[in-house]
This record gives sequence, structure tokens and C-alpha cells, in this order.
Amino acid sequence: MAYNQTPSAAQALDILLTGNQRFVAGDPQHPNQDAARRAALAPGQHPFAVVFGCSDSRLAAEIIFDRGLGDLFVVRTAGHVLGPEVLGSIEYGAGQLGCPLVVVLGHDACGAIRAARTALAEGLAPSGYVRDVVERVTPSVLTARAAGLSEEADIVDEHIRHTVDLLQNRSPALVGGHAAVVGLSYHLGDGRVRLVTSRGLDGVAAA
Repeated sequence: MAYNQTPSAAQALDILLTGNQRFVAGDPQHPNQDAARRAALAPGQHPFAVVFGCSDSRLAAEIIFDRGLGDLFVVRTAGHVLGPEVLGSIEYGAGQLGCPLVVVLGHDACGAIRAARTALAEGLAPSGYVRDVVERVTPSVLTARAAGLSEEADIVDEHIRHTVDLLQNRSPALVGGHAAVVGLSYHLGDGRVRLVTSRGLDGVAAA
């Protein structure tokens, strides 16, 4: 399905959640994945959402939201950790491409979160640039611990909230109202996404 005009942030979220319901039910439509769509997009792109997710191979945004070419501007890093290049990419999607919605997409069984918990427990950080990823996830684990949270799902949710807050704190473009920001958590076993938090999206409550 193509859109004649850019949807609102709430409409964009509804499109994603409806697509996810189709994916979970095993009845995907695979929209916008044919040759005609490919040709139509050659002159330029007009995605309706930025999806900033974990690089985990099981978290392919176009598949789990049942979307196609040109629908989503996708940015991915291990543990959805932020750096200047990531912020610039997200700001480009929201500001230059006009996406009304930015999604932070986390998931259960996240290797980055587990590595951060292990590093804290054993006092031994991994080597190489993986250490940088772990260090950027660690504040979320510590915040969850300070709140008395120890279940993995609760820590995942805290990390998603932390990333959403960082986006808004560090990005003048997002704070300036270019896009609403929501945090979603994906469950690997059944494929469902769940709303964890939202900023600038009136009338939508987290589960």
C-alpha cells in the first residue's frame, strides 16, 4: 500500500502495529515489494517512520512489521546504542525525509544487555570495540538495578526507555517537534511488539 500523503505519527504507529499483527498471525501481505514499487521509488524516498533497532539478525524491521521498499528508514546498531553517526542518521530521517515517527526497537534475549550484565557481575569487560557497546548499555542495567529490577524483560524495557530519553536529550531536531518517538519491545518467540514508552504521541499509552 502506498500513501498519497505522509501519515501522522499516531497513524504511522498504527500501520506498524497492524503489520506486526499480520506477521504474528502468519498472514503477511508483503506490501510494496514488487517491481512497480521499486521503479516508483527510483527518483526518491518518502518513508513514514524511522526504525532504530538492535542489529540482531532476528529483528528485521520490514519483515516483523510487514512492510516493503521505501516504507521505513532503518538504522541499526548492537544493543541500539547511540553515537554521532546514529543520531545524524535518525535526524536525517526525521528532519530531511519528514518521517513523523521514530521507533526505538529493542528485544528480549539481547546479547548486548546480557554482556553488560556479565561484565558488571564479573568485573571484566570484553575487548575491542565490543567494549564500547557494553559500556553504553551499562547505564541502563545500573538504573534497573537501582530500581530493584532484576528480570531480563524489565532491564530490556529500561534500556529502551533510556535510549528514547537519550534521543530526545541529545537531538535538537527531535526535541524541536519533527517527530514523535516511541519505544517498542519485540518478543523473539511469538514475534509480537509491545509499546514500552512514547514521547510526543498524545493518547497512546504503554502496555
